Amino acid sequence: MPEVTIRYFAAARAAAGESSATAEAGSIRDLVATVSSGRPELARVLSICTFLVDGERVDLSAPLQDGARVDALPPFAGG
Repeated sequence: MPEVTIRYFAAARAAAGESSATAEAGSIRDLVATVSSGRPELARVLSICTFLVDGERVDLSAPLQDGARVDALPPFAGG
């Protein structure tokens, strides 16, 4: 299973209580399940996030490669 880094921003960072984490996951969906296990507030925030893998927007089924950097971007307010 690939080892990846997820970086949290804004509300995701607040819910996670950290700016990043490393986990083993084969897809974005697997990564979300792994990092939010037992953390309902983080799971809620991640459910509305947009995800980027190495700077490219992806959906939940996107496969992950070893060493990938995943950004979790919740909706932002403002103009």
